[in-house]
Amino acid sequence: MRAPRKKRMRRSRPAILSARLYGHVEIERRAAGDVVASFNGMSLPLGQFSAAAAARARALKAGLPIAALTSPRKSVDKELALLVRRLAARGLLEFRLARPGRGRSEHDLVVIEPQAADYWPRLAPVRDTDRLALSRFAYLRRRAEDMVLESPRARALFRISDPAMAAALAAFAAPQQVKQLRRAGGFPESALLALLLDCGILFNTRTRDAGLRTAEGEQELVLWDFHDLLFHARSTEGRHANPLGGTYLYAETMDPLPAVRPSWPGAKIDLSKVPAPPAQPARPFAQLLRERHSTREFDAEHPITLGELAHFLEGAARILSTFTAPAEGDEPPLTFVPRPYPSGGGSYELELYLAVGTCEGLAPGFYHYDAGEHALVAIDPRPQDVATMLRQAQFAMDATAPPQIAITITARFGRVAWKYSSLAYSLILKDVGVLLQTLYLMATDMGLGGCAIGSTNIDLFEKITGIAFHVEGPVGVFALGRGVSPAASGGE
Repeated sequence: MRAPRKKRMRRSRPAILSARLYGHVEIERRAAGDVVASFNGMSLPLGQFSAAAAARARALKAGLPIAALTSPRKSVDKELALLVRRLAARGLLEFRLARPGRGRSEHDLVVIEPQAADYWPRLAPVRDTDRLALSRFAYLRRRAEDMVLESPRARALFRISDPAMAAALAAFAAPQQVKQLRRAGGFPESALLALLLDCGILFNTRTRDAGLRTAEGEQELVLWDFHDLLFHARSTEGRHANPLGGTYLYAETMDPLPAVRPSWPGAKIDLSKVPAPPAQPARPFAQLLRERHSTREFDAEHPITLGELAHFLEGAARILSTFTAPAEGDEPPLTFVPRPYPSGGGSYELELYLAVGTCEGLAPGFYHYDAGEHALVAIDPRPQDVATMLRQAQFAMDATAPPQIAITITARFGRVAWKYSSLAYSLILKDVGVLLQTLYLMATDMGLGGCAIGSTNIDLFEKITGIAFHVEGPVGVFALGRGVSPAASGGE
């Protein structure tokens, strides 16, 4: 009796890493031998190459194995390798990791999209004894109909084509030893692990405890929180391939937000009719800069007056003029409303809301400053919410009492994002900085006290106003009032 024949374990063939032209890019060789890449109505010169090299480069539409581009021997192979490198340096290539199927069919595992101009895929060594873990900066998200794995540290993102691959990578939330993963089955492709290691999306740790924060990368990386590093990388150039600058991506989708915020419906106080405080002798600007300081304690016996508040707001934030610039090139006609401080692209997206605790001549409450009409418009929140705003300002300043007025600076985000891509929020924060300095200098010039506050409560503002936090939300706070002496207030 014959013994049953043992079935051979069929090993899957290793995945193939290839370079591939983006779908919107075409390569053309012209009569003089110049090769250009054409896309979006533009032509980018790549240099002179032989007809044979240009012909072989057409295979980049489907993908050329990276292995065929390393250590080239023939002159045409060297030309092809140079051409591919130039395409990669100009951000015109993506890389695919595919598993060979039957016949000529291939199944994509991931598609790698470079995010830095000098990215080239490298296979970091992966050993059985390695313990791999996901970087705490790595995240998986939906982009259109794709799932992408990325990190602000990585020079490329990974478009996940195989859902099983995403599930396999989730196991690396805790450190996994490569040898044990191989034995357990469902092991991700070694080439993918190597590529993720090279990008810092995975890292090799020797520790078995939960102290992974100190095990990942250099010491300075410990200080970065996930959201801070992500914002830093995505709102600057060099680590992402997203559209950046004044692109007007949404000009055909929606109209721009009005240059002046529509007025609130509450009772309006015309500040132009409020008696002005006694005029003070002008001080040199350099003196104001030297005397500027943060005041955290305020004089409860002598609060700020409505006249002083009106003068303060007029000098620091009132709209100076209104004009509309005609359409020019791709730019639509835009309305601008200059104010006493600069603003990125002339957007002037910032608004001032005042939580008033103590102000002579003005009832406690919550007000919006209408910079166009130079007026305060009353908003009717719950008194306890206004008190909470003032207490939060007190806590943030480590003061003994709430400030007389807490000015919440909000941003109408769409006013900036309608024009700018990638750096819209970054521009808003820069605008907040220059407005805070303007408020400081105005307070100093008037002999008032002020203090910039770094924390804001976006949920409380949404509850008070009913505005979704992503439509208009707090981006800064400034405490204002009549201060006590700097020595007593602990100012700086």
